[in-house]
Amino acid sequence: MPQVLNPKTTHWEFSGLPGAIGITLGLPTLITFFALITNETYSLDGINLDITAVLSQLPSTPTEWFELCFNKACWTAYLVWFFGLVVLDFILPGKNMKGVALRDNTQLNYKINGLAMSGTLVVVLLARVYQSDNWFLPELQFIYDNQLQLTIVTTIFSFLLAVFVYVCSFIPLAKLNGSGNRERILSINGNTGNVIYDWFIGRELNPRIGTWDIKLFCELRPGLLLWFLINLSCIHNQYHTYGEVTDSLILLNALQAFYVFDGVLNEEGVLSMIDITTDGFGFMLSFGDLAWLPWSYSVQTRYVSLPEHKVNLGPVNIALIVGIKALGYYIFHSSNKQKSDFRQGKLDHLNLKSIKTQTGSKLLCDGWWGLSQHINYLGDWLIGWSWCLPTGFQTPLTYFYVIYFGTLLLHRQTRDEAKCKAKYGKQWEEYESKVPYKIIPYVY
Repeated sequence: MPQVLNPKTTHWEFSGLPGAIGITLGLPTLITFFALITNETYSLDGINLDITAVLSQLPSTPTEWFELCFNKACWTAYLVWFFGLVVLDFILPGKNMKGVALRDNTQLNYKINGLAMSGTLVVVLLARVYQSDNWFLPELQFIYDNQLQLTIVTTIFSFLLAVFVYVCSFIPLAKLNGSGNRERILSINGNTGNVIYDWFIGRELNPRIGTWDIKLFCELRPGLLLWFLINLSCIHNQYHTYGEVTDSLILLNALQAFYVFDGVLNEEGVLSMIDITTDGFGFMLSFGDLAWLPWSYSVQTRYVSLPEHKVNLGPVNIALIVGIKALGYYIFHSSNKQKSDFRQGKLDHLNLKSIKTQTGSKLLCDGWWGLSQHINYLGDWLIGWSWCLPTGFQTPLTYFYVIYFGTLLLHRQTRDEAKCKAKYGKQWEEYESKVPYKIIPYVY
C-alpha cells in the first residue's frame, strides 16, 4: 500500500485549538507589555507595577489605535528592512546545500549565505558610523524611540505572513516539467482541517516562492538581525542621552551579538533542526521569528539601558558571567559536534557505546550523550543565564527569558521523546535505561 504523502494530523500540539488561540492572543500582548514597562516614560520598579500608569500609554480612541498600529514611518522602515534583506538574500553569494529527504524522497536546495549577509550589515553600520557626526545614527535612534510601534508592526506583519503562506498551501505546485500539478508537502502537525489551528501551527512544511525558502529566511534573518540592532540602539541612546555606557550594557550587547552571529554564520546546522524538518510555517514560527525573538530577547538590554536601572558589574562579575557563557557554549557546540561526527562515522575508532535500532541507525549513549538525553539543551540554557545575570537582581522581569526558555526546552524534550518512542520502540526503552536523565545530568 503506497504511503500517503500528506496524512491527516491526529495529534494536536499545545492542547489543541484553545492553546493555539491562547498563544496567538497572549504572546503579542506580552511583548507589547514589555514595551510598555521598559521605556523612558514608564520603567518597572522592582516588582511594583502601576498598571494604571502602564495602560495610560495606550491609545484611548480608535483613531489613535489606528495611528499606533499603522504608523507610516514604522511600516515603511520595517518593510524596507524585511524586503531589503530579501533582495540581499538573492544577490549575495553563498553555497548551495540540500536539506533532509522529504516524504516524497526529494531534497530541497538551500542557499547558505549567512557570512555575506552578516558581513554586509556590519560594513553598512561601520560606514554609517564613519559618515556620522559624533557617532549619531538616526536609524538606531529611530528603533529606540519607536519600540512600541515597531513591536506592533512586526506582530501584524507576522500575522499577515502567516495568512499568506496558509492560503498558498492550497495552491497546487506545477511539476518541474511543466505538465500537471503535484501536492505541496504539508506539515505532519498542521493538516487537521481546522483553519485556525492549521494557520497557527503551519499547514505547509516548506513554503517557498520559486526557490526562495520563506521559513529558513525568517528563521535567521529579519528577527535575529533586528535583535542585534535593538541592542545597539540601547547603547546608542544611553551614550547620546546620558553621556556614558555601563559595563553591563556593553556585556549584554557583546554576549548576545556573539549568539546572533554564531547562529547566522552556522545556518547550515539549522537545516537538520526540528523547525525546518518537521514544523510547518504558520503564525507560531512567523511571529516567533519576526516579533517574539527580537522584542522578548532584548528585554534585558532595554531594561538596563534606562538610567534608573544602571548596573555596573565590575571585572569580577563580568569574568564570572563570561565564564558561564563560555561553559554553556562549550557544552552546546561540543555535544552537537560529537553527535554530528558520530553520525558521519568520524568517531568509529573511539568505539563509543551505542544502541543499534531497527531502522539501522544508532543511538549514541557515550561521551556527552551518556550524561543526558539532551545535554546540548543544558548548554543552551546556561547561555541564557549569562544574558540575565548582567541585569542584577532588581526585578524578576529580566529573568523571564531563562524561565520561558527552560519551559520551551522541556516541551521540545517531550516532543522528541514521544517521536523517538514511536520510531525506535524497545531500543528507545533500552536507551532510556542507559541514559535516564533528560537534560541536566543527575537532576532531570
